[in-house]
Amino acid sequence: MPAMSYMLPTSHATIAVSESGGSGPPVLLVHGNSSCKEVFRNQMEGEIGRHWRLIAIDLPGHGRSSNARNPRRTYSMPGYADMAVEVLDILGVARFAVLGWSLGGHIGLEMFTRHDGMAGLLATGTPPVPLTPEGLGRGFLPSEHMGLAGKEVFTPEDAAAYARQTAGVNAPYEPFLLDAVRRTDGRARACMIGGAVAGWGADELRLVETLDKPLAIVSGGDEPFVNNDYLQSIRYARLWDGKVHILPGVGHAPFWEAPQMFDPLFARFLTDVL
Repeated sequence: MPAMSYMLPTSHATIAVSESGGSGPPVLLVHGNSSCKEVFRNQMEGEIGRHWRLIAIDLPGHGRSSNARNPRRTYSMPGYADMAVEVLDILGVARFAVLGWSLGGHIGLEMFTRHDGMAGLLATGTPPVPLTPEGLGRGFLPSEHMGLAGKEVFTPEDAAAYARQTAGVNAPYEPFLLDAVRRTDGRARACMIGGAVAGWGADELRLVETLDKPLAIVSGGDEPFVNNDYLQSIRYARLWDGKVHILPGVGHAPFWEAPQMFDPLFARFLTDVL
C-alpha cells in the first residue's frame, strides 16, 4: 500500500495523491486516458517505491480526483501539465523526474515547457507527435481504441474493451481497471482528443528533436496503438541510452504487464537523471 494518500485542492480540481515510502528524490507518475494512479501499484509497492519518493496522481476527471472545474481549461495536454506543475509547486518539489504512460507521457512532454526543475522523462506508450491530424496519424496505429479514446459516452462494452486493451491483452486484469474507465468524466476524453487534433499544446516532435534534458522511450514489442517504427525514426536530441527500448512480447502498459522487464530500466533511468 502507498505510504501516504491525501486529497490536494488545486485551481483545476481536487487531486487525489498517493506517495510511496521512499526518501529519495521525487518522481511524478502520470497515468493514461481513463485510467488511475493505482495502475502504478507495482512500482509504488516495489523496490523503486521504497527507494524513491514516488508521487502518483489521479488526473482531474479520473480516479478519486474531482472533475475539472473548467473542462475546457483542464482537459487537454497543456491543462493537465499546468495542473501537474501546480501540484508539485504546492508540495514544494523543485527538482523531479516523470514517468508518463500514454496520455501521461504527452503530459510529461508538455511539462518540459513549464518547469525548469524537470530532470527527465520516461515515456511509455507515447509517440511524440506534432499535434495535427497528420501527426497523430503517423504516431499511432489505426485501431478501434483510437476511436474510443475521444468518445464522451461509453457503453458497457466500450468500457470493458478499453480497460482490457489499454492495460494489455496479456496483462493481469483486475476490477479496478474497469472501475477507472467507468468513473472517468467522458468530457475528459472528448476535450483532450479534440484539443490534440486542434493543436492545443507543444509540437512534441520538434520538442524531442531539440530537448536538452534526458528522455527515455520504452515501448512494448506488441504495442497495439503506438507505431514503433515511427518511435525509432525520430532524431531525438537526448535519447537516454541512445535507443528506444522495445520490450518483446509486451503490450501498451509495460510497467503493469511486465514490471520484471520495465522496473530495472526505470530504476537505472532514475539513478542517471536524479
